[in-house]
Amino acid sequence: MKITKKHVIFLVLFAALVFIGRRVNFSPLVGADNQFFTLFQFFGPIAGAFLGPIVGAISVLIAHGTDYIIAGKAFTLVNIVRLTPMIFAAIYFGSRKKLFGKPMLAKIFGVVIPLIAMIAFIMHPVGREAWLYAMFWWVPIIVAILPTRYSDNLILKSFGATFVAHSIGSVAWLYTFPMSPAEWLALMPVVVFERSLFAMGIIGSYFGMNAVLHKVTSKFKIPSDILHVDKSYLISRLFKAKA
Repeated sequence: MKITKKHVIFLVLFAALVFIGRRVNFSPLVGADNQFFTLFQFFGPIAGAFLGPIVGAISVLIAHGTDYIIAGKAFTLVNIVRLTPMIFAAIYFGSRKKLFGKPMLAKIFGVVIPLIAMIAFIMHPVGREAWLYAMFWWVPIIVAILPTRYSDNLILKSFGATFVAHSIGSVAWLYTFPMSPAEWLALMPVVVFERSLFAMGIIGSYFGMNAVLHKVTSKFKIPSDILHVDKSYLISRLFKAKA
């Protein structure tokens, strides 16, 4: 897809959210000093839904890069490791029914990426002893292989996306920072809690951004092939449907 001036509407909004979200700490990262999960984890993947998986992933990269430049942050190994998971999560969340116009490719992506992460985790000497931790990554695989009417569900897609990010981030962390098998296994209850909150955040931020972009696209007559707004998830319509 060619990036047009109208893509900038979303990119500016998204970059502003990234700039704010990355300054609100949520929980510390185990194994590294002064590193935190931030509010960004609650909405990062939604870019893929509105711009398409590839352009959405690019927007995550651009927004992150802009944030680093404005804040004067260095492109350190830790920062690069933390950026990569959200790019994959945006692709997963934005694939929905198709990737590059092919429905099967979206499912393959949703299965292969977490599967590779599992294999990479278990191949590591520490990961081999903490293999149970990698079982979290069956979540995006199961969501991907479900029939489309289920795999395209916002709740399931949100859980799938946050666990795709988790799989990439965990493997990168495993091969970069020293942690014992016991430490990885001890994190499992924390992962359940954090990822559930992240998924709920993705759902909420999607509803909010979907409503904002619906107003923008209606006012400026922006075609749906540029900004994808799902009218079935407009809050006003959901309330009307229940009435």
